[in-house]
Amino acid sequence: MILPGATVRVKNPADTYYRFEGLVQRVSDGKVAVLFEGGNWDKLITFRLSELEAVETAGRKKGK
Repeated sequence: MILPGATVRVKNPADTYYRFEGLVQRVSDGKVAVLFEGGNWDKLITFRLSELEAVETAGRKKGK
């Protein structure tokens, strides 16, 4: 499920941002605003929900 705060990857090969990963800022009417941050730039882009896939973020395990 894609909710605000989730990390997503662009899966549409025809898109300029193909395989870029960003943070979901808002979800509304089947559209998702994704924030891309990198080096000296930040960009907020809107995608259709079908163009994105959730990225599993590995959480840190508590050791012994």
